[in-house]
Amino acid sequence: MSSDRTPLSLTVFLLLAFGLSWLFAAPLWLGDGLDSPLFLPLSLAMMATPAIAALVVVFFVERPEHRARALGLWPLGPAGRLIGYLALAMVVPVVLILAALPVGALLGVYPADFVHLSGFQEQLDSQWEALGDEIPQPPLGLLFVLQLMGVATGAFLNLLPALGEELGWRGWLLPRLYRFGAVPALLVSGVIWGLWHAPLILLGYNYPDAPRWLGLLAMVGMCVVVGMVFGWLRLRSASVWPAALAHGSFNAAAGFSFVFVQAGETVDTVHSTILGWSGWIVPLVLVAVLFATGQFRPAQAEPAQAAERPAA
Repeated sequence: MSSDRTPLSLTVFLLLAFGLSWLFAAPLWLGDGLDSPLFLPLSLAMMATPAIAALVVVFFVERPEHRARALGLWPLGPAGRLIGYLALAMVVPVVLILAALPVGALLGVYPADFVHLSGFQEQLDSQWEALGDEIPQPPLGLLFVLQLMGVATGAFLNLLPALGEELGWRGWLLPRLYRFGAVPALLVSGVIWGLWHAPLILLGYNYPDAPRWLGLLAMVGMCVVVGMVFGWLRLRSASVWPAALAHGSFNAAAGFSFVFVQAGETVDTVHSTILGWSGWIVPLVLVAVLFATGQFRPAQAEPAQAAERPAA
């Protein structure tokens, strides 16, 4: 892409990504907000808007020779490198989400019960009470193990909607901003990602007990920090797939904050969990280590000719 098309490409991308997200969220604002029965389908539709924006830019504005490569969808190799970063994409987000909880507990902002899982038990009791006495409640330990196992399944189930976001943010946007340097690219793409969530955050999503402006500010902070981790996976793998899988894994593991909470307590997500400032400490340490070891330099993708050559 020639440099003189960069402003046009960025403008079209941002207008489409933000405009479509507000368009899809409009029924929530005009109706029952987060309590609307349309919330799930509309939120999933919103997740597709960055991908729509990126596809429009690549196919109608930039029109590169290899469109899939321009989005990070292809090539799927070298195989060893890609598989390695896909494995990291499954594990790293879960570790960061879990690490945020003891850090929050140590700082006094997350009311934890790591031994008895009393909050988890409280939730299960409420759910089984709603089902009636006909169905016996499984042991707490079994349900906890199933919760852990469900993260892997959830990561792949979330892969397609997560790709709707990552195709835009890390597939297309991050490499375009990288010409301005790694730090500006990561910071600006993270801020854009956070602000894009405004249609839902300003309705109370993720930060229900905070003033709406503070919730949006916290979401921007979280997206900058976590976006750096996703950006590392994108740059070092030369592929959008690890970032998309990491996003899916992140969404699948987000509920652990409710597993380890103390019964009868509420979680202030501005201050605790991966959504709040205390949860950003461990990811920032990881990012600092990655910067110190040069891990934000883009890896080289396979040459187009080699990637497209048929196997002998």
